[in-house]
Amino acid sequence: MKKTALSLFVLLNIVCKAQNFDVIPLGIYGGEQEDNLSAYLVGAPKDNAFLCLDAGTVNAGIRKGIELKSLEGSAESVLKDQIKGYFVSHGHLDHLSGLIINSPADSKKDIFAIAPVIQILQNHYFITDTWINFADQGQKPILGKYHYNELQEGSEIPAPKTPFFITGYELSHVNPYKSSAALVRKDNHYLLYLGDTGADRIEKSDRLDHLWNTIAPLVKKRQLNTILIEVSFPNSQPEHLLFGHLTPNLLIEELSKLKEKTGQNSLEGLNIVVTHRKPTGDNPELIKKELLKNNPLKVNYIFPEQGKKISLP
Repeated sequence: MKKTALSLFVLLNIVCKAQNFDVIPLGIYGGEQEDNLSAYLVGAPKDNAFLCLDAGTVNAGIRKGIELKSLEGSAESVLKDQIKGYFVSHGHLDHLSGLIINSPADSKKDIFAIAPVIQILQNHYFITDTWINFADQGQKPILGKYHYNELQEGSEIPAPKTPFFITGYELSHVNPYKSSAALVRKDNHYLLYLGDTGADRIEKSDRLDHLWNTIAPLVKKRQLNTILIEVSFPNSQPEHLLFGHLTPNLLIEELSKLKEKTGQNSLEGLNIVVTHRKPTGDNPELIKKELLKNNPLKVNYIFPEQGKKISLP
């Protein structure tokens, strides 16, 4: 009987720690370094069908991933064959310039975005004056390489040719400008990626509160173990100069609201992948130190490196 109980305990431990997502950062910063801007491949372990969450840097990140053996094949094959689609959180260049620049060399695939972001792509980027229209809607001539998939708030849709399903949620990034988050599901496991966002208090918004309400049950059930969220500035940045971004203190403020919805100790060990640190001066190290020094919720902070694979439950 004891042996059976022990075996069950070991099995449950294995199941709880099973790896469900691989994340390969193609770019990690929130500005300036054009070869290392926000873009994260998410895939299933031992699979090479990826969904790209934002696309500030693509080609340089792919080459770095190959160098670090996080990706297999040539840069061309990863771009054309392994990346199956893009989620674009909002219309700022540090989140989509890699998609635009690499579009002539890319293959047919899907773009997932909320309606305001699709409109920005149609009206400002995929037009003759700035590039050419590689998508399947908008200004003529229409080349039809990319298919727009409009994300409706809270409605899940499949990401074709991947094991993933994606749900979009609006965020506020200098209200009323809209950014967005993607809740990615594989089987019964979830990963949450947020594009740029300000704190609700600063933005005079309820978008993060709505998102926390949505994911709280998944966190409580341990179905959602990882959140990728931005921290752009250190705590010394004045609140009136945040431009729709978070600091370490504001991240804790927001995660504390999530904890209120999930219960005591519910966030302990939750993986928080810190994205979009502004690379100015020593900001990235300052942000890291401030987060690690003050961690009352006991979350597990992960600081991504370009090209280095992160294996997640």
